[in-house]
Order: sequence, then C-alpha cells, then structure tokens
Amino acid sequence: MKTIFLKPKDIQRKWYIIDAEGIVLGKLAVRIVDLLRGKHKPIFTPNMEVGDYVVVVNASKIVVTGRKAQQKMYYRHSGYPGGLKAVNYSKIMAQKPTFPLEHAVKGMLPNGRLGRKLFTNLKIYAGPEHPHESQKPVKAEIKTK
Repeated sequence: MKTIFLKPKDIQRKWYIIDAEGIVLGKLAVRIVDLLRGKHKPIFTPNMEVGDYVVVVNASKIVVTGRKAQQKMYYRHSGYPGGLKAVNYSKIMAQKPTFPLEHAVKGMLPNGRLGRKLFTNLKIYAGPEHPHESQKPVKAEIKTK
C-alpha cells in the first residue's frame, strides 16, 4: 500500500453544527476535537489540517456530572508573586459561558502551530443563534451513551 500525501486542494471541508444543550462537557469536547482534527476521515494525517469547521450553539447549557459545578476550579496566574487566581465552574459559567468548552477543547488539541490553527476552526456561541447559515452547516449528532 502506498502512502498518501495530501495537497491542500485535495481536502474537502464541511461545516458541522452541534447543539450542546444537555451534553456532558468532556464527551462534547472529545467529539469536537475529532471533527476539528479530521480523525473521522479516511485521509487523516496527524501533521496536517484535514479536519472540518465546527459551530457549537447553546454552550451555556452544557452539563457536568457529579459535584463538579461546585468543585471544578479554573486557575490563572498573573506572573507576579501571589498572583494565582482560582474560580470555580459555576462562577465561570455565569461570567463567560463559552470558556469551559474552549478550555477543554484547547487542552485536547496538539500543542504548537497546528493546534492553534485548528482552534480557529471552532466557533462557540452561548445561545441558539449563530451567523454561519451561509456556510450551510450539517447537523452533527452527539451520542450521549
């Protein structure tokens, strides 16, 4: 069998729309990363951008299991001594409802230039409206179990 070397003009990209209402955060993030990287395609190449575009709506209605809403913490550091800030999941969802999903997806993408480029192919919206109707996105089903 011969190795296939793709050219950028050979890659066919689709737009997927995912309704995140009632879906567990981690399961949704895994499915999004698979679509962004192109792992669902037979032409998957780990070092190339062969994935699709993903639009996520209703990101504010994502659920977490157990007591994670009170216990899960997000940390950031200012760079100064004593500059560690910690905020739990419920406060972040009240301030920036798209942040937990962005954070989860970004952590699952490869580090470096490819991961940063793949992250730009993801569009997350807190509500049900999005401005990507002209791209004719396909509804993607997420299996919960």
